[in-house]
Amino acid sequence: MKLKLFNTLTRKKEELKPIGEKVGLYTCGPTVYNYAHIGNLRTYVFEDILKRVLLYNEEKVNHVMNITDVGHLTDDADEGEDKLEKAAKKEKKNAKEIAEFYTKAFQKDLEELNILPPTTLCKATDHIKEQIEMVEKLLKDGFAYETENAIYFDTTKDANYGELANLKNQELQAGKRVEIGEKKNIHDFAIWKFSKLEEKRQMEWKAFGKIGFPGWHLECSAMSIKYLGEHFDIHCGGVDHIPVHHTNEIAQSTAFTGKKPVDIWMHGEFLLTGKVKMAKSDGNFLTLETLKEKGFIPLAYRYFLLQAHYRKQLNFSWKALEAAQTGLEKLQKAILNLGEPTEICKTYEKKFLKTINDDLNTPQALALIWELLKTSKTNGKKKATVLKFDEVLGLELGKIRQEEIPTNIKGLAKKREQARKEKKWSESDKLRKEIENLGFTVEDTSDGQKINKL
Repeated sequence: MKLKLFNTLTRKKEELKPIGEKVGLYTCGPTVYNYAHIGNLRTYVFEDILKRVLLYNEEKVNHVMNITDVGHLTDDADEGEDKLEKAAKKEKKNAKEIAEFYTKAFQKDLEELNILPPTTLCKATDHIKEQIEMVEKLLKDGFAYETENAIYFDTTKDANYGELANLKNQELQAGKRVEIGEKKNIHDFAIWKFSKLEEKRQMEWKAFGKIGFPGWHLECSAMSIKYLGEHFDIHCGGVDHIPVHHTNEIAQSTAFTGKKPVDIWMHGEFLLTGKVKMAKSDGNFLTLETLKEKGFIPLAYRYFLLQAHYRKQLNFSWKALEAAQTGLEKLQKAILNLGEPTEICKTYEKKFLKTINDDLNTPQALALIWELLKTSKTNGKKKATVLKFDEVLGLELGKIRQEEIPTNIKGLAKKREQARKEKKWSESDKLRKEIENLGFTVEDTSDGQKINKL
């Protein structure tokens, strides 16, 4: 069962054919000027599922993720403030402190969502040398030109520019989306910006005879080439990266190496709040910490995301998240009651592999688990199979443990059971109330009393 993934570049599902011994995977990381919102985290969960599916298919993975700590300006027209510099002024800290604080916060979010860490996590500011060398070569080869304020990539030198975003079939005129300014062409983009004399920047370097800093797109090309080579397998990000960031990455990487940089481009859809995407710039965003404060566990949010395909827009609501948490709790309880795992159910394993290898179909994968749990398969087989599936879903089902019931609670429950046998209903009710006051519930079932923590 071959793994097929939807390629944004060709607009169709394609079979993954790894170039080398390891699948080269690059995922665009955060710009660390604020907390990641749960819309951002949807993309990282999708990329984690992709990585887990690759591993489930017994592929080795070299996963690189960048940390953008310089060069990401506040608009797509190569204008505005650097987001890190702006945050530093607002919080009265230096840019390095801002980057370090929000990088750690991001890593904590990944850990709480059970997202596997990348092989290499690389910062833009640690790779200035590589970025300068790239600009030098693009200038030398005639793919870039210098102006008073920046060095721009000349998009007219790339016959396929905009193929990823289908830009040739879109009308784009100066003034409607971007101002041309010193640029020769509407789509030209800055690969290196020169600092303005009146600016007081914290992150800038001397190059090309002036003081300046890299453009946002440059870092991903420089670091992906360094760690994955000039041609690798998969590049991922959110759909908002398609028209600008990834389009520009393709252009500069191709010009720099003379090669096709990536075989498969994959993009996760937006998380919506109502009819609009969740975005920091619009102020309508929630963090993972906000969900926790409302009483939700991070893995409930992961379960919520798995219920929708990564290429489908998803509407967030508290009611939907509550339903997801309830669903996860039911699944955890069902797994707990299955006892010890035995052997994998081969029939369902085959169905599961076919499902996830069809462009990461997690909604159907979850449905298969519930279908399996309702079958007459032995409990041991069910548990072993679900735990195997969880290698992809990442819900940490193997870590669920029966909570230890304190000895005094067990004693009260035993007394209550005896009272019921003797039909002393008043005493039985009194003991039930006493158990509840101590933080536990007692439930009468056909298999006897079951005690749970409130």
